[in-house]
Amino acid sequence: MRRDFFKYVLFAVPLSACVPRGEYEELQRAYTELQSRYSADQATITMLEGRLKVTMRDRILFSSGGYRIDDRARAELLKMVPTLRSLQQTRVIIEGYTDTTPVSREMQREGIASNLDLSSRRADTVADVLIRGGVPRAIISADGRGEANPVASNATAEGRAQNRSIEVTLVGPGG
Repeated sequence: MRRDFFKYVLFAVPLSACVPRGEYEELQRAYTELQSRYSADQATITMLEGRLKVTMRDRILFSSGGYRIDDRARAELLKMVPTLRSLQQTRVIIEGYTDTTPVSREMQREGIASNLDLSSRRADTVADVLIRGGVPRAIISADGRGEANPVASNATAEGRAQNRSIEVTLVGPGG
């Protein structure tokens, strides 16, 4: 009996130290649901320290250097809606990233002067699709990060491709 008690304590302490149980269970359920809806080439889904992050590369959602999405991309985003709509204790933060390649003249003519502007427009577009799909507006925020905090080096084509992404992060209300 004593050994069973310690197993429980060792499991419960780290869980409660990081995230309240209800929030943890909600994030775990969301993780499982999203894993079942996306393949590895569509999205990378990770859970760490009370946050669940869905990373989608721009090629899934946007044309190169753009922010508008087509019906195929909209369908990919709408796969998240049933999971996000059911969240009770979680906020959804959408962050857009870019590489260091300057924005095109076409985007500049549309008022997008920098990668920060482009990433903001991308994040806003994703948020709009999710809200129109039924996710409560009150739980969503969108922010452009531009080329700040790259996940890979911008010195290579592969690195730049990794940096052109959207992250949808689920966090508890205090996160």
